[in-house]
Amino acid sequence: MVLCHIRATLQLGQLICSTARAQCGYQSSRFLGTSSLLLKERLYTDKHEWVSVDGEVGTVGISNFAQEALGDVVFVQLPDVGTKLSKKDECGALESVKAASEVYSPVSGEVTEKNGAVEETPGLVNSSCYEKGWLFRLKLTKPDELSQLMNEKQYTEFLKSDAH
Repeated sequence: MVLCHIRATLQLGQLICSTARAQCGYQSSRFLGTSSLLLKERLYTDKHEWVSVDGEVGTVGISNFAQEALGDVVFVQLPDVGTKLSKKDECGALESVKAASEVYSPVSGEVTEKNGAVEETPGLVNSSCYEKGWLFRLKLTKPDELSQLMNEKQYTEFLKSDAH
């Protein structure tokens, strides 16, 4: 019987699993990465946008609920780098085979990056709305606005209500 020792350590956004098989002198290591976006708390608007904050920069996307409601996204229009946005400003659009939907900024800030991969491959919004399908990043100018957004639990309750 081969004894295995498994150690898991959460360190800097990566889950590192190593397995040592001492009896047979064989060692192997496996590295399983997790997205840093998954480890940060996402905050949500009642329009189904989310923001995940790292320092002064917020990454913005749409929720799984929103992408499912839209259907297959075929076109994405994002704000240009340097655009100054206020909370709730319309700043982009998503078009699907079923409908078109505006994108609103969940917080105030200046756009520092837009996801070119999503513009080239709009389906990323459907297949990976929280990882590869993020829309844009902005430097926050009013971080206190974050307190007005819903956390995961509140957003889940919001989805269960008739308010959405």
